[in-house]
Amino acid sequence: MIKNFDYLGNTFQLQLINQIILDKTFSSTIIDVLESSYFDNKYFKIITQMIKEYHKKYESSPSFETLEQIVKSEIQQELVAKIVLDTLKQIKDAPLEGSVFVQEKGLKFCKQQELQKAMEKAQKIINEGDFESYDKVEGLIRDALQVGQIETGTEDVFQNLDTVLDEDYRHPIPMGIHGIDNLLKGGLAKGEIGVILAPTGVGKTTILTKIANTAFNMGYNVLQIFFEDNPKIVQRKHFTIWTGIEPDKLANHKEEVITKITEIQETMKNRLILKKLASDTMTMNQIKNQVRKMIADGIKIDMILLDYIDCVLPEQSSKDEWKAEGSVMRGFEAMCHELSIAGWTATQGNRSSISSEVVTTDQMGGSIKKAQLGHVIITVAKTLQQKEMNLATIAITKSRLGKDGVVFENCKFNNELLEIDTESSVTFLGFEEEKEEKNRERVRELLEKRKQKEESKKQTN
Repeated sequence: MIKNFDYLGNTFQLQLINQIILDKTFSSTIIDVLESSYFDNKYFKIITQMIKEYHKKYESSPSFETLEQIVKSEIQQELVAKIVLDTLKQIKDAPLEGSVFVQEKGLKFCKQQELQKAMEKAQKIINEGDFESYDKVEGLIRDALQVGQIETGTEDVFQNLDTVLDEDYRHPIPMGIHGIDNLLKGGLAKGEIGVILAPTGVGKTTILTKIANTAFNMGYNVLQIFFEDNPKIVQRKHFTIWTGIEPDKLANHKEEVITKITEIQETMKNRLILKKLASDTMTMNQIKNQVRKMIADGIKIDMILLDYIDCVLPEQSSKDEWKAEGSVMRGFEAMCHELSIAGWTATQGNRSSISSEVVTTDQMGGSIKKAQLGHVIITVAKTLQQKEMNLATIAITKSRLGKDGVVFENCKFNNELLEIDTESSVTFLGFEEEKEEKNRERVRELLEKRKQKEESKKQTN
Protein backbone atom coordinates (compact mmCIF):
# COMPACT_ATOMS: atom_id res chain seq x y z
CA MET A 1 0.00 0.00 0.00
CA ILE A 2 1.26 3.52 -0.89
CA LYS A 3 2.06 5.38 2.34
CA ASN A 4 2.63 8.98 1.16
CA PHE A 5 2.18 11.49 -1.67
CA ASP A 6 5.65 10.85 -3.07
CA TYR A 7 4.24 9.00 -6.10
CA LEU A 8 2.28 12.14 -7.09
CA GLY A 9 5.36 14.36 -7.21
CA ASN A 10 6.65 17.53 -5.58
CA THR A 11 4.37 19.96 -7.45
CA PHE A 12 1.26 18.06 -6.34
CA GLN A 13 2.33 18.31 -2.70
CA LEU A 14 3.00 22.05 -3.05
CA GLN A 15 -0.44 22.54 -4.61
CA LEU A 16 -2.15 20.44 -1.94
CA ILE A 17 -0.73 22.47 0.96
CA ASN A 18 -1.54 25.64 -0.98
CA GLN A 19 -5.19 24.57 -1.24
CA ILE A 20 -5.34 23.64 2.47
CA ILE A 21 -4.21 27.18 3.33
CA LEU A 22 -6.31 29.08 0.78
CA ASP A 23 -9.54 27.05 0.66
CA LYS A 24 -11.11 27.12 4.12
CA THR A 25 -13.87 24.67 3.19
CA PHE A 26 -11.44 22.12 1.78
CA SER A 27 -9.16 22.62 4.78
CA SER A 28 -11.92 21.81 7.27
CA THR A 29 -12.78 18.72 5.23
CA ILE A 30 -9.31 17.18 5.00
CA ILE A 31 -7.50 18.44 8.09
CA ASP A 32 -8.68 15.72 10.52
CA VAL A 33 -7.61 12.89 8.21
CA LEU A 34 -4.40 14.47 6.96
CA GLU A 35 -1.14 13.31 8.53
CA SER A 36 2.19 15.14 8.15
CA SER A 37 3.77 11.74 7.47
CA TYR A 38 1.90 11.59 4.15
CA PHE A 39 4.42 14.11 2.75
CA ASP A 40 7.90 12.98 1.75
CA ASN A 41 9.63 16.32 2.31
CA LYS A 42 10.80 17.20 5.84
CA TYR A 43 9.74 20.84 5.48
CA PHE A 44 6.32 19.93 4.04
CA LYS A 45 5.85 17.85 7.19
CA ILE A 46 6.81 20.76 9.47
CA ILE A 47 4.39 23.15 7.72
CA THR A 48 1.57 20.58 7.69
CA GLN A 49 2.00 19.99 11.41
CA MET A 50 1.86 23.75 12.04
CA ILE A 51 -1.38 23.97 10.07
CA LYS A 52 -2.92 21.05 11.97
CA GLU A 53 -1.97 22.50 15.37
CA TYR A 54 -3.28 25.95 14.41
CA HIS A 55 -6.53 24.41 13.09
CA LYS A 56 -7.01 22.42 16.29
CA LYS A 57 -6.65 25.57 18.37
CA TYR A 58 -8.55 28.10 16.23
CA GLU A 59 -10.77 25.82 14.07
CA SER A 60 -9.49 27.48 10.91
CA SER A 61 -6.48 27.18 8.64
CA PRO A 62 -3.81 29.89 9.08
CA SER A 63 -2.91 32.40 6.37
CA PHE A 64 0.55 32.48 4.81
CA GLU A 65 1.36 35.58 6.87
CA THR A 66 0.37 33.79 10.09
CA LEU A 67 2.50 30.77 9.20
CA GLU A 68 5.47 33.05 8.54
CA GLN A 69 5.04 34.57 12.01
CA ILE A 70 4.81 31.10 13.59
CA VAL A 71 8.02 30.02 11.84
CA LYS A 72 9.91 33.14 12.98
CA SER A 73 8.72 32.83 16.58
CA GLU A 74 8.89 29.05 17.09
CA ILE A 75 11.83 27.76 15.00
CA GLN A 76 15.03 28.79 16.74
CA GLN A 77 17.50 27.33 14.24
CA GLU A 78 18.14 30.09 11.72
CA LEU A 79 18.94 27.81 8.79
CA VAL A 80 15.87 25.61 9.33
CA ALA A 81 13.64 28.69 9.67
CA LYS A 82 15.01 30.08 6.40
CA ILE A 83 14.37 26.81 4.53
CA VAL A 84 10.81 26.59 5.93
CA LEU A 85 10.14 30.21 4.88
CA ASP A 86 11.50 29.49 1.39
CA THR A 87 9.29 26.39 1.21
CA LEU A 88 6.29 28.49 2.25
CA LYS A 89 7.02 30.87 -0.63
CA GLN A 90 7.12 27.92 -3.05
CA ILE A 91 3.75 26.77 -1.69
CA LYS A 92 2.29 30.26 -2.03
CA ASP A 93 3.50 30.49 -5.65
CA ALA A 94 2.31 26.97 -6.56
CA PRO A 95 0.30 26.86 -9.81
CA LEU A 96 -3.47 27.12 -9.38
CA GLU A 97 -4.28 25.00 -12.43
CA GLY A 98 -5.70 21.57 -11.66
CA SER A 99 -6.77 22.47 -8.12
CA VAL A 100 -9.96 20.40 -8.39
CA PHE A 101 -7.89 17.32 -9.24
CA VAL A 102 -5.44 18.06 -6.40
CA GLN A 103 -8.24 18.42 -3.83
CA GLU A 104 -10.07 15.29 -4.96
CA LYS A 105 -6.90 13.19 -5.18
CA GLY A 106 -5.56 14.42 -1.83
CA LEU A 107 -8.84 13.82 0.02
CA LYS A 108 -9.34 10.41 -1.59
CA PHE A 109 -5.81 9.35 -0.58
CA CYS A 110 -6.42 10.39 3.05
CA LYS A 111 -9.81 8.65 3.15
CA GLN A 112 -8.25 5.46 1.80
CA GLN A 113 -5.63 5.62 4.53
CA GLU A 114 -8.36 5.95 7.16
CA LEU A 115 -10.29 3.07 5.64
CA GLN A 116 -7.14 0.93 5.62
CA LYS A 117 -6.56 1.68 9.33
CA ALA A 118 -10.18 0.81 10.14
CA MET A 119 -9.99 -2.45 8.19
CA GLU A 120 -6.81 -3.46 10.01
CA LYS A 121 -8.51 -2.86 13.38
CA ALA A 122 -11.59 -4.75 12.20
CA GLN A 123 -9.48 -7.66 10.95
CA LYS A 124 -7.72 -7.85 14.32
CA ILE A 125 -11.09 -8.11 16.12
CA ILE A 126 -12.21 -10.84 13.69
CA ASN A 127 -8.94 -12.76 14.05
CA GLU A 128 -9.36 -12.76 17.84
CA GLY A 129 -12.73 -14.43 17.35
CA ASP A 130 -14.59 -11.66 19.17
CA PHE A 131 -17.86 -12.20 17.30
CA GLU A 132 -19.82 -10.25 19.92
CA SER A 133 -18.07 -7.11 18.69
CA TYR A 134 -19.78 -7.10 15.26
CA ASP A 135 -21.36 -3.70 15.97
CA LYS A 136 -17.93 -2.32 16.81
CA VAL A 137 -16.51 -3.60 13.49
CA GLU A 138 -19.46 -2.15 11.59
CA GLY A 139 -18.97 1.19 13.37
CA LEU A 140 -15.27 1.30 12.51
CA ILE A 141 -15.95 0.79 8.81
CA ARG A 142 -18.90 3.19 8.77
CA ASP A 143 -16.92 5.96 10.50
CA ALA A 144 -14.01 5.47 8.11
CA LEU A 145 -16.32 5.82 5.09
CA GLN A 146 -17.80 9.05 6.47
CA VAL A 147 -14.55 10.91 7.11
CA GLY A 148 -13.86 13.93 4.96
CA GLN A 149 -17.52 14.81 4.47
CA ILE A 150 -18.09 18.49 3.70
CA GLU A 151 -19.59 20.42 6.60
CA THR A 152 -22.64 22.19 5.19
CA GLY A 153 -23.24 24.29 8.28
CA THR A 154 -26.43 24.24 10.32
CA GLU A 155 -27.77 26.74 12.81
CA ASP A 156 -30.42 26.68 15.46
CA VAL A 157 -33.28 29.04 14.59
CA PHE A 158 -32.77 30.82 17.93
CA GLN A 159 -29.07 31.57 17.39
CA ASN A 160 -27.59 35.06 16.87
CA LEU A 161 -30.82 36.93 17.61
CA ASP A 162 -29.10 40.32 17.95
CA THR A 163 -27.33 40.20 14.58
CA VAL A 164 -30.32 38.68 12.75
CA LEU A 165 -32.57 41.51 13.97
CA ASP A 166 -30.09 44.31 13.19
CA GLU A 167 -31.63 46.93 10.94
CA ASP A 168 -28.64 46.72 8.57
CA TYR A 169 -28.06 42.96 8.89
CA ARG A 170 -27.32 42.60 5.13
CA HIS A 171 -24.84 45.50 4.73
CA PRO A 172 -25.70 46.00 1.01
CA ILE A 173 -23.35 47.60 -1.53
CA PRO A 174 -25.24 50.03 -3.82
CA MET A 175 -25.17 49.77 -7.61
CA GLY A 176 -25.18 53.53 -8.06
CA ILE A 177 -28.54 53.45 -9.87
CA HIS A 178 -30.83 54.97 -7.26
CA GLY A 179 -34.20 53.70 -8.48
CA ILE A 180 -32.95 50.10 -8.52
CA ASP A 181 -30.96 50.42 -5.28
CA ASN A 182 -34.13 51.53 -3.50
CA LEU A 183 -36.01 48.46 -4.71
CA LEU A 184 -33.12 46.17 -3.75
CA LYS A 185 -33.13 47.66 -0.23
CA GLY A 186 -29.76 49.29 -0.70
CA GLY A 187 -28.13 47.02 -3.30
CA LEU A 188 -26.48 43.62 -3.28
CA ALA A 189 -25.01 42.24 -0.04
CA LYS A 190 -22.03 39.91 0.37
CA GLY A 191 -22.91 36.32 -0.47
CA GLU A 192 -25.63 37.43 -2.92
CA ILE A 193 -25.39 37.36 -6.71
CA GLY A 194 -27.00 39.56 -9.33
CA VAL A 195 -27.37 38.93 -13.06
CA ILE A 196 -27.57 41.54 -15.84
CA LEU A 197 -29.46 40.11 -18.82
CA ALA A 198 -29.24 41.97 -22.12
CA PRO A 199 -28.84 41.30 -25.84
CA THR A 200 -25.49 41.89 -27.50
CA GLY A 201 -24.32 45.48 -27.86
CA VAL A 202 -26.74 46.99 -25.36
CA GLY A 203 -24.37 47.84 -22.51
CA LYS A 204 -23.63 44.95 -20.16
CA THR A 205 -20.05 46.15 -19.65
CA THR A 206 -21.33 49.69 -19.11
CA ILE A 207 -23.64 48.74 -16.25
CA LEU A 208 -21.09 46.38 -14.63
CA THR A 209 -18.40 49.07 -14.83
CA LYS A 210 -20.74 51.61 -13.24
CA ILE A 211 -21.49 49.15 -10.40
CA ALA A 212 -17.76 48.48 -9.91
CA ASN A 213 -16.94 52.19 -9.89
CA THR A 214 -19.69 52.97 -7.37
CA ALA A 215 -18.53 50.24 -4.98
CA PHE A 216 -14.92 51.42 -5.20
CA ASN A 217 -15.93 55.04 -4.56
CA MET A 218 -17.69 53.85 -1.40
CA GLY A 219 -14.47 52.30 -0.06
CA TYR A 220 -14.88 48.63 -1.06
CA ASN A 221 -12.25 46.39 -2.65
CA VAL A 222 -13.54 45.51 -6.11
CA LEU A 223 -12.39 42.90 -8.64
CA GLN A 224 -13.67 43.45 -12.19
CA ILE A 225 -13.01 40.45 -14.44
CA PHE A 226 -13.60 40.59 -18.18
CA PHE A 227 -12.90 38.26 -21.07
CA GLU A 228 -13.55 40.18 -24.28
CA ASP A 229 -12.64 43.83 -23.63
CA ASN A 230 -9.19 45.36 -23.72
CA PRO A 231 -8.02 46.44 -20.22
CA LYS A 232 -7.30 49.97 -21.48
CA ILE A 233 -10.88 50.31 -22.72
CA VAL A 234 -12.23 49.37 -19.28
CA GLN A 235 -9.76 51.75 -17.62
CA ARG A 236 -10.96 54.59 -19.84
CA LYS A 237 -14.56 53.84 -18.91
CA HIS A 238 -13.69 54.34 -15.23
CA PHE A 239 -11.82 57.56 -16.09
CA THR A 240 -14.93 58.78 -17.90
CA ILE A 241 -17.11 58.19 -14.85
CA TRP A 242 -14.68 60.14 -12.65
CA THR A 243 -14.12 63.04 -15.06
CA GLY A 244 -17.31 63.24 -17.14
CA ILE A 245 -15.16 63.24 -20.29
CA GLU A 246 -16.04 60.77 -23.06
CA PRO A 247 -13.46 57.98 -23.58
CA ASP A 248 -12.54 59.17 -27.09
CA LYS A 249 -11.85 62.69 -25.81
CA LEU A 250 -9.77 61.79 -22.74
CA ALA A 251 -6.50 62.24 -24.65
CA ASN A 252 -7.48 65.86 -25.45
CA HIS A 253 -7.73 66.58 -21.70
CA LYS A 254 -4.74 64.52 -20.59
CA GLU A 255 -3.46 66.82 -17.83
CA GLU A 256 -6.93 67.31 -16.35
CA VAL A 257 -7.58 63.56 -16.36
CA ILE A 258 -4.22 62.69 -14.79
CA THR A 259 -4.75 65.29 -12.04
CA LYS A 260 -8.20 63.88 -11.23
CA ILE A 261 -7.12 60.22 -11.31
CA THR A 262 -4.02 60.92 -9.19
CA GLU A 263 -6.19 62.69 -6.62
CA ILE A 264 -8.51 59.67 -6.39
CA GLN A 265 -5.55 57.26 -6.17
CA GLU A 266 -4.02 59.21 -3.30
CA THR A 267 -7.33 59.57 -1.45
CA MET A 268 -8.65 56.02 -1.65
CA LYS A 269 -7.01 53.25 0.39
CA ASN A 270 -9.04 50.42 -1.17
CA ARG A 271 -8.44 48.70 -4.53
CA LEU A 272 -10.21 48.50 -7.88
CA ILE A 273 -8.53 45.61 -9.70
CA LEU A 274 -9.12 44.98 -13.41
CA LYS A 275 -8.34 41.47 -14.60
CA LYS A 276 -8.42 40.23 -18.19
CA LEU A 277 -8.80 36.44 -18.47
CA ALA A 278 -8.83 34.03 -21.39
CA SER A 279 -12.37 33.07 -22.39
CA ASP A 280 -11.50 29.64 -23.77
CA THR A 281 -9.72 28.09 -20.77
CA MET A 282 -10.93 29.63 -17.50
CA THR A 283 -13.13 27.71 -15.05
CA MET A 284 -14.92 29.05 -11.97
CA ASN A 285 -12.62 27.09 -9.68
CA GLN A 286 -9.57 28.75 -11.27
CA ILE A 287 -11.19 32.16 -10.75
CA LYS A 288 -11.93 31.26 -7.13
CA ASN A 289 -8.30 30.26 -6.60
CA GLN A 290 -7.12 33.61 -7.96
CA VAL A 291 -9.46 35.41 -5.57
CA ARG A 292 -8.19 33.27 -2.69
CA LYS A 293 -4.62 34.19 -3.64
CA MET A 294 -5.53 37.89 -3.48
CA ILE A 295 -7.03 37.31 -0.03
CA ALA A 296 -3.84 35.49 0.98
CA ASP A 297 -1.86 38.52 -0.26
CA GLY A 298 -3.91 40.77 2.04
CA ILE A 299 -6.55 42.05 -0.40
CA LYS A 300 -10.04 41.15 0.90
CA ILE A 301 -12.34 41.36 -2.11
CA ASP A 302 -15.78 42.78 -1.25
CA MET A 303 -17.34 42.67 -4.72
CA ILE A 304 -16.56 40.72 -7.87
CA LEU A 305 -17.95 41.54 -11.33
CA LEU A 306 -17.73 38.85 -13.99
CA ASP A 307 -18.13 40.13 -17.55
CA TYR A 308 -19.56 37.72 -18.42
CA ILE A 309 -20.63 34.31 -17.06
CA ASP A 310 -21.09 32.76 -20.54
CA CYS A 311 -17.30 32.93 -21.08
CA VAL A 312 -16.51 30.65 -18.11
CA LEU A 313 -15.98 26.96 -18.83
CA PRO A 314 -17.50 24.17 -16.69
CA GLU A 315 -15.12 22.11 -14.54
CA GLN A 316 -16.01 18.96 -16.46
CA SER A 317 -17.02 18.67 -20.10
CA SER A 318 -20.62 17.63 -20.64
CA LYS A 319 -22.74 16.80 -23.67
CA ASP A 320 -25.59 18.65 -21.98
CA GLU A 321 -24.63 22.30 -22.59
CA TRP A 322 -27.43 23.68 -20.39
CA LYS A 323 -26.41 21.47 -17.48
CA ALA A 324 -22.82 22.67 -17.87
CA GLU A 325 -23.92 26.33 -17.82
CA GLY A 326 -25.93 25.66 -14.68
CA SER A 327 -22.89 24.19 -12.94
CA VAL A 328 -20.85 27.31 -13.78
CA MET A 329 -23.50 29.57 -12.27
CA ARG A 330 -23.73 27.37 -9.20
CA GLY A 331 -19.95 27.61 -8.87
CA PHE A 332 -20.20 31.42 -8.97
CA GLU A 333 -22.89 31.38 -6.28
CA ALA A 334 -20.83 28.99 -4.11
CA MET A 335 -17.71 31.16 -4.44
CA CYS A 336 -19.53 34.37 -3.45
CA HIS A 337 -21.15 32.61 -0.47
CA GLU A 338 -17.95 30.91 0.70
CA LEU A 339 -15.72 33.99 0.38
CA SER A 340 -18.41 36.49 1.50
CA ILE A 341 -18.36 38.54 -1.69
CA ALA A 342 -21.13 40.40 -3.49
CA GLY A 343 -21.17 39.03 -7.04
CA TRP A 344 -22.48 40.60 -10.24
CA THR A 345 -22.32 38.98 -13.63
CA ALA A 346 -23.93 39.36 -17.04
CA THR A 347 -25.37 36.98 -19.58
CA GLN A 348 -26.47 37.25 -23.19
CA GLY A 349 -30.11 37.36 -24.19
CA ASN A 350 -31.30 35.02 -26.93
CA ARG A 351 -32.16 36.10 -30.47
CA SER A 352 -35.70 37.20 -29.60
CA SER A 353 -34.35 39.63 -26.96
CA ILE A 354 -32.62 41.77 -29.61
CA SER A 355 -35.86 43.32 -30.86
CA SER A 356 -37.76 43.27 -27.54
CA GLU A 357 -38.99 46.48 -25.97
CA VAL A 358 -38.71 44.78 -22.57
CA VAL A 359 -36.37 41.80 -22.06
CA THR A 360 -37.84 39.04 -19.88
CA THR A 361 -36.15 36.18 -18.03
CA ASP A 362 -37.36 33.58 -20.54
CA GLN A 363 -35.26 35.38 -23.18
CA MET A 364 -32.06 34.40 -21.41
CA GLY A 365 -29.70 32.49 -23.66
CA GLY A 366 -28.72 28.99 -22.54
CA SER A 367 -29.61 27.42 -19.21
CA ILE A 368 -32.48 28.76 -17.09
CA LYS A 369 -30.32 27.79 -14.08
CA LYS A 370 -28.63 31.17 -14.47
CA ALA A 371 -31.97 32.77 -13.64
CA GLN A 372 -32.91 30.32 -10.89
CA LEU A 373 -29.70 30.84 -8.91
CA GLY A 374 -29.54 34.63 -9.08
CA HIS A 375 -30.84 36.66 -6.13
CA VAL A 376 -31.54 39.51 -8.55
CA ILE A 377 -32.03 39.64 -12.32
CA ILE A 378 -32.00 43.00 -14.08
CA THR A 379 -32.71 43.20 -17.80
CA VAL A 380 -31.80 45.94 -20.26
CA ALA A 381 -33.53 46.47 -23.62
CA LYS A 382 -32.86 49.04 -26.34
CA THR A 383 -34.73 49.66 -29.55
CA LEU A 384 -32.89 51.42 -32.39
CA GLN A 385 -34.63 54.67 -31.45
CA GLN A 386 -33.58 54.28 -27.84
CA LYS A 387 -29.96 53.62 -28.84
CA GLU A 388 -30.00 56.82 -30.86
CA MET A 389 -31.39 58.82 -27.94
CA ASN A 390 -29.16 57.19 -25.25
CA LEU A 391 -32.16 55.59 -23.58
CA ALA A 392 -33.04 52.06 -22.42
CA THR A 393 -35.82 50.12 -20.76
CA ILE A 394 -34.58 48.51 -17.56
CA ALA A 395 -36.59 45.89 -15.66
CA ILE A 396 -36.19 44.01 -12.39
CA THR A 397 -37.57 40.63 -13.42
CA LYS A 398 -36.53 38.77 -10.26
CA SER A 399 -35.61 39.87 -6.75
CA ARG A 400 -35.35 37.89 -3.55
CA LEU A 401 -34.50 41.15 -1.81
CA GLY A 402 -37.54 43.30 -2.54
CA LYS A 403 -40.11 44.14 -5.19
CA ASP A 404 -39.70 42.74 -8.70
CA GLY A 405 -41.69 43.00 -11.91
CA VAL A 406 -40.80 46.73 -12.05
CA VAL A 407 -40.11 48.32 -15.46
CA PHE A 408 -38.27 51.63 -15.91
CA GLU A 409 -39.21 52.79 -19.39
CA ASN A 410 -36.99 55.06 -21.49
CA CYS A 411 -34.34 55.60 -18.78
CA LYS A 412 -31.20 57.57 -19.39
CA PHE A 413 -28.55 55.05 -20.51
CA ASN A 414 -25.54 56.72 -22.07
CA ASN A 415 -22.90 54.14 -23.01
CA GLU A 416 -20.29 56.78 -23.80
CA LEU A 417 -20.53 58.68 -20.52
CA LEU A 418 -21.63 55.60 -18.52
CA GLU A 419 -24.61 57.51 -17.17
CA ILE A 420 -27.58 55.38 -16.09
CA ASP A 421 -30.54 56.99 -14.35
CA THR A 422 -33.87 55.26 -13.73
CA GLU A 423 -35.27 58.34 -12.03
CA SER A 424 -35.29 60.41 -15.22
CA SER A 425 -37.46 58.19 -17.42
CA VAL A 426 -38.71 59.91 -20.58
CA THR A 427 -42.33 59.66 -21.72
CA PHE A 428 -43.07 58.64 -25.30
CA LEU A 429 -44.01 62.26 -26.05
CA GLY A 430 -40.74 63.45 -24.55
CA PHE A 431 -38.94 60.71 -26.46
CA GLU A 432 -40.26 62.05 -29.77
CA GLU A 433 -39.51 65.66 -28.77
CA GLU A 434 -35.90 64.72 -27.89
CA LYS A 435 -35.56 62.89 -31.17
CA GLU A 436 -36.80 65.93 -33.12
CA GLU A 437 -34.43 68.21 -31.20
CA LYS A 438 -31.52 65.86 -31.91
CA ASN A 439 -32.39 65.89 -35.61
CA ARG A 440 -32.47 69.68 -35.56
CA GLU A 441 -29.05 69.73 -33.88
CA ARG A 442 -27.74 67.41 -36.55
CA VAL A 443 -29.00 69.69 -39.33
CA ARG A 444 -27.42 72.72 -37.60
CA GLU A 445 -24.09 70.84 -37.31
CA LEU A 446 -24.17 69.92 -41.01
CA LEU A 447 -24.97 73.52 -42.02
CA GLU A 448 -22.17 74.82 -39.78
CA LYS A 449 -19.67 72.36 -41.28
CA ARG A 450 -20.75 73.34 -44.79
CA LYS A 451 -20.35 77.01 -43.93
CA GLN A 452 -16.87 76.43 -42.49
CA LYS A 453 -15.90 74.44 -45.58
CA GLU A 454 -17.07 77.23 -47.92
CA GLU A 455 -15.19 79.88 -45.91
CA SER A 456 -12.07 77.75 -45.97
CA LYS A 457 -12.43 77.37 -49.73
CA LYS A 458 -12.75 81.17 -50.19
CA GLN A 459 -9.61 81.79 -48.11
CA THR A 460 -7.69 79.28 -50.20
CA ASN A 461 -8.74 81.00 -53.43
